[in-house]
Amino acid sequence: ARDHDLVVGHGNGPQVGLLALQGAAYEKVETYPLDVLGAQTEGMIGYMIEQELGNLLPFERPFATLLTMVEVDANDSAFRNPTKFIGPVYGKEEAERLAADKGWVVKPDGDKWRRVVASPEPKRIFELRPIKWLLERNTIVIAAGGGGIPAAYEPGAPGVPRKLAGIECVIDKDLATELLARELGADVYVMLTDADAVYLDWGQPTQRAIRRASPDALAAMKFAAGSMGPKVEAACRFARATGKRAAIGELADLARIIAGEAGTTITNEATDIVFA
Repeated sequence: ARDHDLVVGHGNGPQVGLLALQGAAYEKVETYPLDVLGAQTEGMIGYMIEQELGNLLPFERPFATLLTMVEVDANDSAFRNPTKFIGPVYGKEEAERLAADKGWVVKPDGDKWRRVVASPEPKRIFELRPIKWLLERNTIVIAAGGGGIPAAYEPGAPGVPRKLAGIECVIDKDLATELLARELGADVYVMLTDADAVYLDWGQPTQRAIRRASPDALAAMKFAAGSMGPKVEAACRFARATGKRAAIGELADLARIIAGEAGTTITNEATDIVFA
């Protein structure tokens, strides 16, 4: 942040899941829908990021957390096949009981089970202009948290303007921030996670960390849908569409990732896969 203009996104799966459970436990008020919970977590997590970064940077550097609405298509096929994990992990029996009681869809996540909800494609970021205005004033912007607040246009009658409304789903945070990075003309798009790189044969004796790869080379490989898969897809989209660098790596390595010394860099300039 001292050396660069910075826009920060973040996940919110555990927080949205917890808030949904809390809402379900309080029966006097109807549980808030996922778009409202998404807005709530954007404020909550954005506040924490502002506080932590504010303690490290000069007082004069401004911050802004933006509630960010992201358009999706209400007819997206994702609504017929929920895949996005939210909330805590459960054993199989407990997950199946909760699914029956609450009308959830649950799927295995490793050796545990979790609730899954629809994760449609992000189409448009409504707050793009104010994000650009804030960046012009040297503001660190926290936006599109948790993939943004999902909203869709309801079909209107002929001659009647369409109406925008929230919709019950969770947008993938990596695909949403890729769209944001692309629309902002970012020089580098970095996804920070617990893994220090993208690995070939992850979890097997043959696993190898990939240091540099082309979008086509990575797209030909298979990665876990609930973890590294969306990150690889987002990185490939950004590199192909912009000709610029995308990267995936560990939070503590950010400076070295930008320098190309750590993590996995995805770029059109790579002709093949280079292993660490």
